[in-house]
Amino acid sequence: MRRIVSPNCDARPPGAAVELLVIHNISLPPGQFGGEEIDRLFTNSLDVESHPYYAQLRGLKVSAHFLVRRNGEIAQFVACGKRAWHAGASLWQGRPRCNDFSIGIELEGSDEAPFDERQYRALVRLTRRLKRAYPIRAIVGHADIAPERKTDPGPSFDWARYLTRL
Repeated sequence: MRRIVSPNCDARPPGAAVELLVIHNISLPPGQFGGEEIDRLFTNSLDVESHPYYAQLRGLKVSAHFLVRRNGEIAQFVACGKRAWHAGASLWQGRPRCNDFSIGIELEGSDEAPFDERQYRALVRLTRRLKRAYPIRAIVGHADIAPERKTDPGPSFDWARYLTRL
């Protein structure tokens, strides 16, 4: 696992246990895979002039705990004990601020493109490790906790394929 330090995190509230995994998708530019743009976004080093889409990302400070690349490689950007800035305005079972009690996992992908088998294998391994280490009660998509703002991981993510392997 590669470690890349993102400054886009802070301390979890006192006593906040990690109880939720949030699955996302991301590609930069949208629909294109590979490259270092996601790493740069999460480390505040993305050149917003390098692509027209990036102008809307100017000043954005986001991160996730983990990124699972198309080839199954995993990168960790934020330590699990810290709060990564991945969910934004969110609500789960009446609890707001999901970043406080969740771990965010980004899959390199989009709503339209099927995810790679290597990603599912890596995601299952990572999920099993996290479930052994933390009292995780649920696994949700970003769309489940921010339905008016988000659609990820999207219709191309095969929940049954993932969950039955756990």
